[in-house]
Amino acid sequence: MVDNSVNESWSSLEEVSIFLGVNKDTIRNWIKKKDMPAHKVGRQWKFKISEVDAWIKSGKSAM
Repeated sequence: MVDNSVNESWSSLEEVSIFLGVNKDTIRNWIKKKDMPAHKVGRQWKFKISEVDAWIKSGKSAM
């Protein structure tokens, strides 16, 4: 089985907020309070959409 996350490109905070239809501040709060999968690169947050999808499907965003 091939791990597609290795080939997946990174998404920015703005791209993820558009993808999910929420404000960028909401994304920042989810990172702090709800363990949203995010990776800090310098001063910016980067995301893998597959990780964000799995996190949403797990129900952790609604806790």
